[in-house]
Amino acid sequence: MKDFFSVLEQRHTTRNYRPDSIDPELVERILRAAQSGPSAGGLQSYGIYRVAESLSRTKLADAADHQEFIAQAPVSLVFCADPEHCAARFGERGRFFAIQDATIAAAYAQLAATALGLSSAWVGRFEEDKVRAAAEIAAHLVPVAVITIGRGDAP
Repeated sequence: MKDFFSVLEQRHTTRNYRPDSIDPELVERILRAAQSGPSAGGLQSYGIYRVAESLSRTKLADAADHQEFIAQAPVSLVFCADPEHCAARFGERGRFFAIQDATIAAAYAQLAATALGLSSAWVGRFEEDKVRAAAEIAAHLVPVAVITIGRGDAP
């Protein structure tokens, strides 16, 4: 495991991945790290969807303006806000809190991937409806970020 400040220094965006699969236990560790972040009222008003099947990864890449490295990465995590869940407790401002919660979780996932020796990229350019379809996301959730994860390859 890397020192925290080394993780910060070594984290970078990767858009070229080796075809190696990722050990499911590593993905689970990344998910646990993502869920350990702070959350408004402890509500964790977000969902995380794992996309690892080849056809779904291709659909996800198409939903993101055909960014092919998304299909190339063996795993992508889609972070979605649940604005209504948080608004039920905090009113209108809660909708924003849900977006913050999902964003914090995505950042923690990226740092965890780096700590585990994996590479990642944060993707924010996508069509929400197409992402929902590619990852089979419930209609009430709002996709906020896609984090691709894999072993980086030299460009």
